[in-house]
Amino acid sequence: MQKNGCHITRKLNNLEAVFIDKHYQLVVECKQGSKKACYELYRLYSKAMLNIAFRVVGNIGDAEDVLQESFLHAFNKVNDFRQETTFGLWLKQIVVSRAINMLRKRKIEWAELEGSELENIPDEVAEDDEDTQYQAARVKEAIKELPEGYRVVISLYLLEGYDHEEIGQILNISENTSRTQFLRAKRKLVELLKRKESIA
Repeated sequence: MQKNGCHITRKLNNLEAVFIDKHYQLVVECKQGSKKACYELYRLYSKAMLNIAFRVVGNIGDAEDVLQESFLHAFNKVNDFRQETTFGLWLKQIVVSRAINMLRKRKIEWAELEGSELENIPDEVAEDDEDTQYQAARVKEAIKELPEGYRVVISLYLLEGYDHEEIGQILNISENTSRTQFLRAKRKLVELLKRKESIA
């Protein structure tokens, strides 16, 4: 272990990815039962994890519930965390999973495309000028106004960095459904931003 944190190496598609976990030692102390270390981890990560939960569930009260459940689960299972990745990435997976479980209880309707419509879905959505005109803060505000199914997929894709295959697995939907939701959400987002611009 180095002074500035632990280097953790993992094989990814024949490439080596090196994670530097700044809080490796805190996790070790937390595993040893240190309440102070657990509190420090909560202090370091709670704000970022609350933001992730909020972007998924769209409601601050629900996001706070997700946050508390996620930390409880993480601290209860911390001895199972083998530190092959960073604590932050591990915790983020727990937060996203808990947030999605909460959404499942709301029974979100996912849009499915049929037959020939699927052929028109590109692998990646091309960037256009409209997408780059708006500041990130305005886009994030507009995302909050999207219908729930759209908001969840676009948040996971644009803000949390998941690809459509991963989103499909997380939400238990097909990859094409994820792409459909994303494309529709993107169109709706552009409409919302244009409307806000015309009012401003």
